[in-house]
Amino acid sequence: MTDTTPHARPIRPRLVRRDPRLLTPLPMNARYMRKEEWDRLVANVKADGCLTSVPLIYGAGEYEEGRELILSGNHRTGAAVEAGLDEIDCMLIDDKQQKDELIARQLSHNSIAGQDDAATLKQLYDQIEDVDWRAYSGLDDETLNLLAEVSPEGLSEANLDFATVSLIFLPPELEAAREAFEQARIGQNASWLAARADYEQTLDTLASTHAAHKVGNVATALHAILTIVENHLEDLQAGYTSPDGEPLHRGRVGLETVFGDRTLPAPAAVTINKAIAAAVGRSEIEQGEGWRLLDRLCGEYLSGPNYTATPTDDQP
Repeated sequence: MTDTTPHARPIRPRLVRRDPRLLTPLPMNARYMRKEEWDRLVANVKADGCLTSVPLIYGAGEYEEGRELILSGNHRTGAAVEAGLDEIDCMLIDDKQQKDELIARQLSHNSIAGQDDAATLKQLYDQIEDVDWRAYSGLDDETLNLLAEVSPEGLSEANLDFATVSLIFLPPELEAAREAFEQARIGQNASWLAARADYEQTLDTLASTHAAHKVGNVATALHAILTIVENHLEDLQAGYTSPDGEPLHRGRVGLETVFGDRTLPAPAAVTINKAIAAAVGRSEIEQGEGWRLLDRLCGEYLSGPNYTATPTDDQP
């Protein structure tokens, strides 16, 4: 990795106290603040009676003592003036700086600020009980709307606590396990991230299987569990069918969850293939969408000729 840090001389800043009215604001400042943010900052400074983070100022003989240039903290300094503070603490750079160094230091204070993890931000915000201190935090409506969408149970990139579970299969079991996992994924949904409670349930299920089949190997026990799933594929309908028989989502599911079997008699398959080919030839369905013919025939069987085709994620 290439080090792109300039070979500048170390600086020796020191704390000083200054009258915020006399300091020199930047002639050009890219950072702006909305009125509600400015009002919040002034209110916070008034409440504290001081600045709780110090501005960075530059003198080095180029600016008269007490009138140094504000490199970072222009809004804080202005808020101190509006809040009526006569003096504020500042970090003063008195080492001679080139123009590039001054601009780079100014920009770095605004751009190298890190990112907030939304889930952690919500947890911290929720810990503040007093409404006034919540306002003091400065979180605006846009951020609060974001927090409202964050579930404490959701995935947090910064705080994700996970464990890796390794499953070892013997060669004869491997392909069957792969197929079973794939079919389970198709039959249910695309989410494989499991909660810790599911992990405990998995351990309990494995323990029950160990005892029932008298096996000690985890992979063998899991293979037995997958065999049970294979024998109850229709139970996967609960993943996309509500108790009152309505679809829970519009994604695709495996045919075996409908028929409860991965196979069908060859003569029946030939009949279905001929019917699909005829429907495609009559432009009643698109090539590769044979399921639409089955949907229509079954819908008409249940509801009559006025049946409306089932909407899916494939349709706008």
